[in-house]
Amino acid sequence: MTTENAPLTVDVIRSLPKVVLHDHLDGGLRPATILELAADVGHQLPAGDAEALGAWFAEAADSGSLVRYLETFDHTIAVMQTPAALARVAREAVLDLARDGVVYAEQRWAPEQHLQRGLTLQETVDAVQSGIEQGVAEAAAEGRTIRVGQLVTAMRHADRWQEIAELAVANRANGVVGFDIAGAEDGFPPSRHAEIWRYLADRNFPVTIHAGEAAGPESIAEAVHLGQASRIGHGVRIVEDITFDAEHPHRFPHSAEGESGTAALGLLAHWVRDHQIPLELCPSSNVQTGAATSVAAHPITRLKELDFAVTLNTDNRLMSRTTMTQEMALLVEHAGWTIDDLADVTMNAAWSAFVHHDERRALVDDVILPGYQEVQGAQL
Repeated sequence: MTTENAPLTVDVIRSLPKVVLHDHLDGGLRPATILELAADVGHQLPAGDAEALGAWFAEAADSGSLVRYLETFDHTIAVMQTPAALARVAREAVLDLARDGVVYAEQRWAPEQHLQRGLTLQETVDAVQSGIEQGVAEAAAEGRTIRVGQLVTAMRHADRWQEIAELAVANRANGVVGFDIAGAEDGFPPSRHAEIWRYLADRNFPVTIHAGEAAGPESIAEAVHLGQASRIGHGVRIVEDITFDAEHPHRFPHSAEGESGTAALGLLAHWVRDHQIPLELCPSSNVQTGAATSVAAHPITRLKELDFAVTLNTDNRLMSRTTMTQEMALLVEHAGWTIDDLADVTMNAAWSAFVHHDERRALVDDVILPGYQEVQGAQL
């Protein structure tokens, strides 16, 4: 598509409608909220004021190791163990996203991690849904429209996959839009409990699977073929199944294996691209965990140029000190992205949302396209 050039300042980017598919509820708390909730339950934190605590989370997460990165969640999960705390965190997450221009979001979280003070699994889902609904209503009062669904997650290292899958399915009419597995990826593949994917497929329930972040293409292959995932959480390491021309690293728009000066795709990469399986890419987080060396060198740009179904996401706003506006601005500054690029990944995400086709169509036609047209001043 061709549009007029528009100056992509941070304020302009913030005004754009955004869709985030990969954002962890327990990775997006406000530091001030953590302090207040920790005081209520007597949990010891590594810092005593909001600014210092926010800095600690970012520094601890910036280790180059997914395992170390995940350790930061010990503190956020510890303060999310009551209905009031879960509802507050969910409400604030919705408001923070809406104020950043997000119009559709999926919040993923693991109910099994929030039972330390006696809650049942169902009570945790109810509390989060209550907070989401409060946040949506408060955002509307501020003149902002946002729709938010829950992605219920099972922890890979635990053995509650069936129970959590049943919880997700049971709450289809209570705000839950999909199922995920998360946590330590390497060594805990989808085949750990292979029967769960048949269960979900038989119930026509959407699945996204964390894969291709701490483990390589084999992890993505299992997620796609065994897990029947409709989307891949991260998927950044699909590039390991692509051979790039060292002499012409950027000459591959819409390329295929065998073309001169382009990129040669392996069979898995072809499969993911041919089937347009969305990749939930998270540049800042991927740099922190060592899945990418920098935002400028992040594979998201190459994958987008190769016509993969790329979406842009925050992952954990607290740990990465980021927002959707920030992720977009970083790609504009360091990878040369244009407003067309931002529009493309936003529409990819909207078309990949875990809602029905007519709802996706309305999101694109009534919200995404008009929002970008207003900024661009030209027809997309």
